[in-house]
Amino acid sequence: MSSPAASETRGQRTHPLTAVVRGALFAVAAVVGLAGSVFSGDSWGRLSPLLSLGIALVAGLVIGMVVGYVGWLFTRYVIDGSELRINTGLVTKASRRIPYERIQSVDIAEPLVARVLGLAELRIEMAGGKDSRTTLKFLKLDDARDLRRVLLSRAHGEADEQPADEHRSIITRVPPERVMIGTLLSLDFLFAAVGSVVLVVLGVWFGGIVVLLGGIVPLATWLAQIVARRVLQQWNFTLSRGERGLRIERGLLSRTSQTIPVDRVQGIAIKEPFVWRRLGWQRLEVDVAGYAAHGDEQGGDSSSILLPIADPALAAAVIAELMPAATVAVPRTAAPRRSWWFAPIGWRYRWAGADDASFVAHEGWVERTTSIVPHRRTQSVELRQGPLQRVRRVATVEVHTPKGPVDADGRHLDAEEARALMLAQLERARASRA
Repeated sequence: MSSPAASETRGQRTHPLTAVVRGALFAVAAVVGLAGSVFSGDSWGRLSPLLSLGIALVAGLVIGMVVGYVGWLFTRYVIDGSELRINTGLVTKASRRIPYERIQSVDIAEPLVARVLGLAELRIEMAGGKDSRTTLKFLKLDDARDLRRVLLSRAHGEADEQPADEHRSIITRVPPERVMIGTLLSLDFLFAAVGSVVLVVLGVWFGGIVVLLGGIVPLATWLAQIVARRVLQQWNFTLSRGERGLRIERGLLSRTSQTIPVDRVQGIAIKEPFVWRRLGWQRLEVDVAGYAAHGDEQGGDSSSILLPIADPALAAAVIAELMPAATVAVPRTAAPRRSWWFAPIGWRYRWAGADDASFVAHEGWVERTTSIVPHRRTQSVELRQGPLQRVRRVATVEVHTPKGPVDADGRHLDAEEARALMLAQLERARASRA
């Protein structure tokens, strides 16, 4: 990659193989879109299912490469003294301008096809809403890393033309076999696997092939999604710390390198699935401002996973990295017995409370969830009480944060205690921001 100074006078193009990558992705999308109808017995005219899929693959590849080449030809990015500009468009021209001071994080993604070709996608997160992400597809992996260093350096007010990569220290590596064992012991995977086996046995025993296909396809899809999200995407999960926040590197087929700035963390959720609790395992998920607005482009909620599986000591250490004063040992307001109408079993595990640092909410008896929100990240607080709640003299306190996995709600608490908890949380939030 040429120096940033050189790019101030002329735009730079992304890698020419961008067209090949986009063509391959387009072809895969075309085949997947046609696969459902093919498996149900439909095809194009008198063509066989395999021939239909082959035509879709070739046509998708050709069309995708043409579209990708035109997009590559008219895409340039420019780095100057104050901003990054990305110019695109053949008929309709567009210029996306990204001031350095608005850059929150810069991530690197390597989809499978791009990774085979040694390319990577740069994802630039800015302060803002659903349009806060800008992507640059595709660069050589080394160039993407160099550009990330330059952008992060300028976002932090450093003027180095060729900044050195920040020093990082490893917090933990999660072995792939532990991720696989955790997935196998999750209830949703067990239900999907057992359901698939039962359907196969019933279909073979009774000869109901049509009924079998109608049930096995959704279950197989569910299983594939679980494996892809929890095993393939979390393979070789590495969490490290640096001067600019935590960094997560993960993925078997497609790799991602995601940076989590400490000041963008809005809350943390501790998830304890039913079987995992017997083994002392937890999963950490995090609300990061900006990520939830667009999700993970590879599908699923991987961008919110802070630790896919960990013991309580490691989980507490990681939470302390992001929220030094946070603890779950806070004064608690528990759901009263009369709230059993809303959760005949789960009411026993519902409570909420707060200390000087954070608000904490706990619920769940199959999968227990503890949500932690620092007071200064509280956006608003709501007291909600429906008709049946009024009859039972209970109410729900909702502490609002950006959309994400953290759901800090004290559900079905005593109405008077819920109101007092809401007013106290408003005061804590005001005081922390002041």
